[in-house]
Amino acid sequence: MTKLSSALPNATVILDPKSDVALHAQLYEQLRGAILAGDLESGTRLPSTRELARELGVARNTVLNAFEQLGLEGYLDGHVGNGTYVSTQVPDDLFRVERGSHLRRGRSPMLSARGRQIELASVSASFYDGKPRPFRTSVPALDAFPYDLWSRLTSRRWRQSARDLMTYGDPAGYRPLRETIARYLSTARGVRCQPDNVVLTHGSLQAIELAARVLLDPGDAVFLEDPGFLGARAAFACADARIVPVPIDDEGLNVDAAPRRIHARLAYVTPSHQYPLGATLSLRRRLALLQWARKSGAWILEDDYDSEFRYTGKPLPSLQGMDADERVIYVGTFSKVLFPAIRVGYVVAPRALVPAFIAARSLGGHAAGALDYAVLADFIAGGFFARHLRRMRMIYATRQRALLSAARSELSEILDLRASDAGMHLIGWLREDVDDQQAADAAAREGIEVTPLSAYALQRPKRGALRLGYTGYTPKQIWEGVRRLAHAL
Repeated sequence: MTKLSSALPNATVILDPKSDVALHAQLYEQLRGAILAGDLESGTRLPSTRELARELGVARNTVLNAFEQLGLEGYLDGHVGNGTYVSTQVPDDLFRVERGSHLRRGRSPMLSARGRQIELASVSASFYDGKPRPFRTSVPALDAFPYDLWSRLTSRRWRQSARDLMTYGDPAGYRPLRETIARYLSTARGVRCQPDNVVLTHGSLQAIELAARVLLDPGDAVFLEDPGFLGARAAFACADARIVPVPIDDEGLNVDAAPRRIHARLAYVTPSHQYPLGATLSLRRRLALLQWARKSGAWILEDDYDSEFRYTGKPLPSLQGMDADERVIYVGTFSKVLFPAIRVGYVVAPRALVPAFIAARSLGGHAAGALDYAVLADFIAGGFFARHLRRMRMIYATRQRALLSAARSELSEILDLRASDAGMHLIGWLREDVDDQQAADAAAREGIEVTPLSAYALQRPKRGALRLGYTGYTPKQIWEGVRRLAHAL
């Protein structure tokens, strides 16, 4: 833990690097609570972001993000050249809150218990914002995207069917795109589906959230890969599920290693390329997982988030394609394959679940982005998607080699970066005496974005590691980023 008292004499800030809540969110909540409790009075001058970051032992961006949010909400006023002050516009009665009240503890009286759970889970699963910097993960090669082609397809689709795209549309999503996705998945991923099994979503995270809402009651147990995807953990936490971590090894998730006394309602897995370690779920583990689901009447949620990017051999067939009992719900996305802003994902649901998924999706309003759906359908049907994937695989393989080469040259003494035959990131293992959160903080101070493995784990890993994305950066950017990372470490 990090404790601060000297820079803020009337308030105490305690940050916990091991918490699921991001450091900037912890700092924001504690400063906001101190302002509302009257510990930081109206007009109080705060220390500079650089000074506060130094005393807390965190990256300056952590303090900047907290100050920025407090400024947007009206708690702080910034004066160029004259520092940052507690706002004089906050009503005086807010400063007269009794000590020990719910505001003192940083809780809002407007939120229910479920609302607070959602707020905390959303913070812990928050994604990067702003312009990508090495080595932020899940960033595609936007410099190699076929912008001119996409623009032509968009213009043509708008001219031909603008009026049709302005209606509410199909509650399951744009029918031609669902037909195109069903054909693609059947051919490329071995998924058993018809267009009526496909429900469009705003990315894979919404698909996971829908599955949690449809399939889980409060208190139901969920087997979750550990370490695993924070977004999935947040979705299940918001559904009041009981999350049961299952450790990952070189063969992926081992359902036989899960606590036998716990009857789980659902297991969440990333079998083609485990998130974040990269293991492939072995055949015997796949068969064991399917057998467990059949015997226990449980569901399997298969997240196939980046299976298109395999650099040796063909992409592996889906787990869903092996399922003869319709216990597997398959989730995919185009956000990583094309560009993040497209926000097009999908669920392939067993027939018995399709009506419930459509109803749950409809509660969030009818789908937006019909034009994007139509253009994407044209992009796939015209063969452009397959061509784009082939090109991206070559580019990404080259960029992975650049990262490995740079790491061998600059980081061999402290980071063991291992090659992968799939995916968009690599895992680098640190020396046993190096804490991965501290390493990530040091990298952030050099303007480098890496994610500590411990951030994804419910049970702290025995050895620290860093996750480095490489797909969104040129070899030149990768080499420069590695040099800066080496300087930080």
